[in-house]
Amino acid sequence: MKLRARPIDLEAGGKSIVILHKDDAGFLGLHSLERVKLIHKGQTLTAIIDITEKFTSPGEMVVNYEVTSKLNLNLGDSIEVQHVSNPISVGYVKEKIRGFPLNYYKYKEIVKDVVANNLSDIEMTGFVSALDARGITMEEAYFLSKAMIDTGKILKIKGKIICDKHSIGGIPGDKTSLLVVPIVAAAGLIIPKSSSRAITSPAGTADRMEVLAPVELEINDIVRIVGKAGGCLVWGGALDLAPADDAFIQIEYPLGIDPLLLPSIMSKKKAMGATHVVIDMPTGRGAKIKTIGEAHNLADSFIELGNRLGIKIACGATYGEQPLGYAIGPALEAREALTVLQGKGPEDVRAKVSQIGGILFEMVGKGDRRDVARLLKSGKAEKKMRQIIELQGGNPKVKPSDIVVGDKTHDIKADRNGIILWIKNAEIGSVAKRAGAPKDRAAGVLLYAKTGDRVKKGQKLFTIFASNEAHLSEAIEFAEANVPVIVGSSLEEKMLMDRIPSNAPHRRAFMLDR
Repeated sequence: MKLRARPIDLEAGGKSIVILHKDDAGFLGLHSLERVKLIHKGQTLTAIIDITEKFTSPGEMVVNYEVTSKLNLNLGDSIEVQHVSNPISVGYVKEKIRGFPLNYYKYKEIVKDVVANNLSDIEMTGFVSALDARGITMEEAYFLSKAMIDTGKILKIKGKIICDKHSIGGIPGDKTSLLVVPIVAAAGLIIPKSSSRAITSPAGTADRMEVLAPVELEINDIVRIVGKAGGCLVWGGALDLAPADDAFIQIEYPLGIDPLLLPSIMSKKKAMGATHVVIDMPTGRGAKIKTIGEAHNLADSFIELGNRLGIKIACGATYGEQPLGYAIGPALEAREALTVLQGKGPEDVRAKVSQIGGILFEMVGKGDRRDVARLLKSGKAEKKMRQIIELQGGNPKVKPSDIVVGDKTHDIKADRNGIILWIKNAEIGSVAKRAGAPKDRAAGVLLYAKTGDRVKKGQKLFTIFASNEAHLSEAIEFAEANVPVIVGSSLEEKMLMDRIPSNAPHRRAFMLDR
């Protein structure tokens, strides 16, 4: 059947979508979300259909931007439309929904169709939900990881030892990667660091680094930079490494589930060529991992999957019951990271960097945490970071005071004398996000006290930074309603950690960070 094209300027996240009139769909025996083959001037394309009665007329087919650009269509072009069967991967999705384990071939077919945008959102949702509800064995996690690796590009860096570091996220202000990478590179090791932008947090590593230098680089540029400096800090989304993961994240986030945590992280590490990886697992109340027991169980899974993929893994359960450092938000955190590289900065940041970097040094026989501290104190790590910044196109002479933060500010002050009993990770992160972070790099929160510190009534607990009044007002309103920093007269008041129900509605914090 031939139909006339009516292009519309509508993108659909890479998916090819066409809208048919119900009479034409009925003639072809089609239902919504089924697939058709489109043929135009010798080119073919598979698209997912929707059906309407009023938006188009019989004999006419609305085509989205992806279809228009791939087939080079103009208004009124004649297109041959044929009914096609579902991809074979849809059958494998149904198998997983029913609870059957899948082999490598079946996972690869699913992942290939995810990357090619051949699966509808409903089919993708069914697959991700099945992984969450049915679970996957370690063998399946390996198959899925390998499928995600094999459908993307591989970074080829020369060297027997390629280091990497990853945090599973869960606490605001964690700028550890901005410090570990130059420290490791300054020790003469290779560490090409591919990082994510924020998903549910106020800043991802790529957001922090982008304050200092461009992070959207090509693979050839990364190879050149790592060849000269030994390390880099780039955004993984521009590299096409394990590209299916980005599509899976779009499904996981609205559902509030994360069944692909292990395959997602490990596939990207393997694609970056890593041989030795340290996994940072912030642990405690308010973090993604709540207990040391949970941390040990997850670490065992990382280590086993790493063994199957040929990667040596070591994990560190780190203190996660409050933000790391005092700065939350891309610009504020980049500023704090530079301060630490200059031998100053918060003690907890320096301690964590020494511990995580020390684990990696011990893995490769390069020393321990004391060697990390020496590289910081000597200025070699700062020098290396400035080299990386310059090679990535930033200003190597940048000073912390050069970094611009939001000019609209508001101070939240203590309403009583006492001790900081608790800083709620999710709530303080939400204040920074409502202020505009991470999209507005200048937005965020600067803390003045941490858990256990004594404060006086009227003393500043934190300042909110924003670039416009509307975002600032929203952040203030949220902070006043949710009280992210708890002040009490004695540590014994921790006996009551929260009141349920409270005046503010409770929302379960979902943390999805890569």
